[in-house]
Amino acid sequence: MRARHAFGVAATLAIALAAAGCGSSDSSTPAGTTGGGASSTHTTPPPPLGGVMPTSVGSGEGALNLVNWAGYAESGASDKSYDWVHPFEKATGCIVNSKVAATSDEMVKLMATGSYDGVSASGNASTRLILAGDAAPVNVDLVKNYADLSPFLKDQAYNTYNGVHYGIPHGWGANLLMWRPDKVNPAPTSWGAVFDANSPYKGKVTAYDDPIYIADAALYLSKSQPALGITDPYELTDAQFTAAVDLLKVQRGLVGQYWSDYTKEISAFASGDSVIGTSWQIIANLILLDKKNPKVEAIVPSEGSTGWSDTWMVYAKAKHPNCMYMWLDWITKPDVQASVATWFGEAPANPTACDTIAKGDATFCDQFHVKDESFYKAVAFWKVPLSDCGDSRGKTCKGYGDWLAAWQSIKG
Repeated sequence: MRARHAFGVAATLAIALAAAGCGSSDSSTPAGTTGGGASSTHTTPPPPLGGVMPTSVGSGEGALNLVNWAGYAESGASDKSYDWVHPFEKATGCIVNSKVAATSDEMVKLMATGSYDGVSASGNASTRLILAGDAAPVNVDLVKNYADLSPFLKDQAYNTYNGVHYGIPHGWGANLLMWRPDKVNPAPTSWGAVFDANSPYKGKVTAYDDPIYIADAALYLSKSQPALGITDPYELTDAQFTAAVDLLKVQRGLVGQYWSDYTKEISAFASGDSVIGTSWQIIANLILLDKKNPKVEAIVPSEGSTGWSDTWMVYAKAKHPNCMYMWLDWITKPDVQASVATWFGEAPANPTACDTIAKGDATFCDQFHVKDESFYKAVAFWKVPLSDCGDSRGKTCKGYGDWLAAWQSIKG
């Protein structure tokens, strides 16, 4: 199933997927915000932001305006076999207007206009929407399929605030270390393979082109230099941040090209311009799909990995809130989740989708680790860097503005 469609959507998805690493220019957060990997509490949490949580869903308003990544609201335009929008419209009477956003920054800006009812936000945008008051608290009891979603995707820093839900998990994936075994020997087991200043693969290393990639360096340092005390790659004090930036400046001399358009990474690995670097499972699959391409392998290294997890969020002043809640339930149905996951190339949030997926691809859910909680726990999912560390360190961490400026200095 995936093999039949992957190349057909690669060009479309490249623009959207490139953006998932954009973050927030906000460098602070109100008291009570929890950090990602590190647990933290504040004694007096503020009330939910973004309006009142609904207690029921009424009749549909006849329309639904969405901001989403390409491939998340398919209406059969690219392939008639992949259409979950028209059946939704028929079932609910809510006519969908889908706006594809190219970046997380664009998503945030579009939602601020008040013209959209909901958004499929990545973790490095969702907190921005919450703190801006543009995301409404979500009553998960009104989404009947919520109970079937993987427990490890719920109650995360990128979809909750002070214990209040602000979205419904959609799908997720990890950033992997990929290499060509015919060029890279021995097989790497650590991210150190792309950070070693004396790497024999100088000029053929590739890295993800986005400020959020600083977290990849921080994650590696958390294991290779434990004295730095990094407990969360997105919550970095000055010394920790400086160490990560310095490491990336060293890596800059190894990198042949940075990628955000994953079709370019496919071409680079096929040609040999790149032989090792950060990647996604879907990219490895696409390379292996074409038998003319050289073999690649991809793993989560010993240090773990960063990753992305997308969340459907409701605009705080949505004009069509009932239709949006109907969409939240629709997009998490097993059959719809199966279609989205195989079309897009990701792990579905609803693992019961695997029964449907297995009819067309018996290996898909294993490849994407859909039901593997231990795999999920090895992934540090993207979130917005904030100055508030989320623990006793207070506001001593680097906010997204610092990350953006540092990334520009790293690339030169």
